[in-house]
Amino acid sequence: MSQTLPLRLHHHAWITDDQEATRRFYEDVIGLPLVATWSERDVLFGAERAYSHTFYGLADGGALAFFQFADAADHKEFATDIHFTPFRHIAFKVEQEAQDALRARIAEAGYTEPDTYVIDHGFCVSLYITDPNALMLEFVVDHPDAERIDAERRTTAHADLDRWLAGDHTSNNRWR
Repeated sequence: MSQTLPLRLHHHAWITDDQEATRRFYEDVIGLPLVATWSERDVLFGAERAYSHTFYGLADGGALAFFQFADAADHKEFATDIHFTPFRHIAFKVEQEAQDALRARIAEAGYTEPDTYVIDHGFCVSLYITDPNALMLEFVVDHPDAERIDAERRTTAHADLDRWLAGDHTSNNRWR
């Protein structure tokens, strides 16, 4: 059976309380350029709503996008209410040089633990940071043998899941 996969992430949308704080974080600290700002007024879900929709560009043409509503009631209705957890995040592949530069800009901007930290997962090294909207980002540098590791995981993915679901929770990460 043939399956058509998405070509890339077009955008990931989130709600922001403060478009300028979001811009400073993404453009000035993280280095993603503001590539579009749409000021909209539409009838959405039974009411006319005014909102700003900003996009911060990724190298592949995708973007992170943020909505802010002009009316406080609209904002409250659509606000992203999450219980913070590091297991809900967006991960981006970067080269070592980019991760090092990000780490320096993050430190220069005054971010410290728990808002930013690094984990060596064995198969990759990840830099994590939480944005002003409680959205966690991960910037990943792959292991030098990433292609071989990926090929092995693709071969065993279903068997590994079956093993986990059957109750065998032993680690299969020998790179850590």
